Amino acid sequence: MDITNKNILIVGLGRSGAAVARFLKNRGAAVTVTDIAGEEELESYTPPLREMGISMELGQHRIETFESADLIIISPGVPHTILPIKKAGLKGIPVLGEIEFASRFIREPIVAVTGTNGKTTTTTLLGEMLKKSGLAIFVGGNIGNPLIDYVDKGEKVEILIIEVSSFQLDTIDTFRPKVGVLLNIAEDHLDRYPDFAAYAKSKMRIFENQRESDTAVYNASDPYIRSLCKNIKARKLPFNNNAIDNDKIEKTFKSLDFARMSLPGKHNIENAYAASLAALTTGGTVKGVQSALNNFKGLPNRLEYVATINDINFFNDSKATNVDAVARALEAFNKPVILIMGGRDKGSDFHLLEDLVRQHTKKIIVMGEAKEDIRSALEHITSIKVAASMEDAVSSAYHAASPGDVVLLSPACASFDMYTSYAHRGKDFCRAVDELNK
Repeated sequence: MDITNKNILIVGLGRSGAAVARFLKNRGAAVTVTDIAGEEELESYTPPLREMGISMELGQHRIETFESADLIIISPGVPHTILPIKKAGLKGIPVLGEIEFASRFIREPIVAVTGTNGKTTTTTLLGEMLKKSGLAIFVGGNIGNPLIDYVDKGEKVEILIIEVSSFQLDTIDTFRPKVGVLLNIAEDHLDRYPDFAAYAKSKMRIFENQRESDTAVYNASDPYIRSLCKNIKARKLPFNNNAIDNDKIEKTFKSLDFARMSLPGKHNIENAYAASLAALTTGGTVKGVQSALNNFKGLPNRLEYVATINDINFFNDSKATNVDAVARALEAFNKPVILIMGGRDKGSDFHLLEDLVRQHTKKIIVMGEAKEDIRSALEHITSIKVAASMEDAVSSAYHAASPGDVVLLSPACASFDMYTSYAHRGKDFCRAVDELNK
């Protein structure tokens, strides 16, 4: 792409927005960054960018700025349907997401992982499999390093493994992964999409530009996903609990021992299946894949074991920001669960948890903005208590538990009513558990 002296507007000053701004400025573009958040909220990003001579319009989006740009690049957190973007589109101004923009500078094969739940675990595990197979890799995208960072540094690898969200897929055009991985599709982000079908359509875009020489790995245990994948062009590599529909890969795949993996839950077996298939398809060795399966301990805030106090086990699943993630967490335990839920609702239907709550939970503690919605949906199933804070929630859960029980933070909601991120919420949970020991 020719970007020298082009007037380029970046919408959204987060990690990826800042990375794109640096990349463009260093290559001769005239860069402006706009964000509806104010200076105080963005102070961790603004000083170094201003030192580079990058213009900023904070606390607002000026339509005139959008309409005068040669190119607009939007960050994942910014809906591509906002009025200034629509106005720019009517004038024929190209609008790209960071993933799309970065991919235009990359020639190495990309493995892209998406799904409602399990993306980060699968992406990280896949990276470990290929690293232990002796391959030079880059791991990033929606986690850790923005894809543009790989382009900016100029250090070539053999394979790039990236996590891709539905928001990032909304703004692709030519983005084409050599291997696309679809883990699952469940209700989420219905505060941003008009309905579930629209959200699913965004997820399916991961296969949109693939050709017959590319590979699509997807979860065939879900009939809805099977129906959506009927007409994709790529070589299909579906997985389920029983078989892999590819003779060559199946033989190698069946030599792996998934029982040696320490991550709990059926959903993590599915994540491991998907990662293994993607690894074997891109040059991973059986030895490397098995070594990663044996040694991978999981990630913080995803069914993370925290402590055992008086034979009560505490688990931090703060990343469970939707109903499906909570369902998967509950299925991982065969002991009574005291469940801590709540936060900012994303348009979820909490009634979908009724059967699993009936089977697995002893009591629910609710907190945050969605507490009354959760209580209304589930109070006919189990006892529910409202907590004023995380410390209150953990203390209430501990006193409701008996030896052998599990206290599980699995909120089914976003964290932004009380915290800056799910990680911040998880850290507060761990702190509150630690206080019980004092």
